[in-house]
Amino acid sequence: MKIGIVGTGMVGSASAYAMALMGVGTQIVLVDHNSALARAQAQDIAHATPFATTVAVRAGEYADLDGAAVVIIAAGVSQKPGESRLALLERNVEVFKAVIGGVMQAAPDAILLIATNPLDVMTFAAQRIAGLPPERVIGSGTILDTARLRSLLGDHLGIAPNSVHAYVLGEHGDSEVCVWSSAMAGSVPIVSFAKQIGRPLDEAARSSIAEQVRGAAYTIIEGKGATWYGIGAGLARIVSSITDDERTVLSVSQVTDEIEGVRDIALSLPRIIGREGIVATLMPDLDADERAALKRSAGVISDYTSKLKF
Repeated sequence: MKIGIVGTGMVGSASAYAMALMGVGTQIVLVDHNSALARAQAQDIAHATPFATTVAVRAGEYADLDGAAVVIIAAGVSQKPGESRLALLERNVEVFKAVIGGVMQAAPDAILLIATNPLDVMTFAAQRIAGLPPERVIGSGTILDTARLRSLLGDHLGIAPNSVHAYVLGEHGDSEVCVWSSAMAGSVPIVSFAKQIGRPLDEAARSSIAEQVRGAAYTIIEGKGATWYGIGAGLARIVSSITDDERTVLSVSQVTDEIEGVRDIALSLPRIIGREGIVATLMPDLDADERAALKRSAGVISDYTSKLKF
């Protein structure tokens, strides 16, 4: 099964590398306006496959995306000194018009997986530009934030992160919402689990963990300039759920009719992902504070999407 990636910088190349090592798909095609970069990334990643899988990795043009099941879009422009976030968004919308136009001409049946920040706003823009049903335009959303939360909770509780079932919802950004009321460790509510093993998750501990989740990107960016490995693996995980029709529950972003009174909004909720894209959306049981926080997060995103011009 062919997977396309448009934009072969650190995020695009990391996702290609993760998929190649994990054996996701049978062919990965890298496309970039800098064709030399795409060729170099493809060649470098291909040289790793003899140690792992038989996935073919090559560079190409938009036409080479023909028949792709999924196309990851990791293309975008950087913010200029003094440029407002809205101005940056408008420039990225113009980039997306060109990119998505090329993708849809070559692979009209592909599912689009958006990785460009600000993630939720660009997911909204991609769905509007492509004109596809919302379930076929997926933003990576809070899949990485959720992984960070589970990792930190695993450390706190002394258990494997994959035994933690907790989600981050809303914006992939500062207004994201860590959901504690429905979080579980194994089959036990997480606060109760923590109490039973003598590692309490009181309000101070929960607040500290949530702050670390929100601040993780800033810490990584301060140390090395950008984040790419975590999101690369997250994108590979989403693609594998699509290609293998796994129907895995993952926290991803999608344009949704209404969330907490905010209409026509892209944000992350737990969603079932399979071969046709997003199969269903799940709303966790939230307490009053979490519900209010999710509404605030939706409002933050809506403030930008409502001003975009298509």
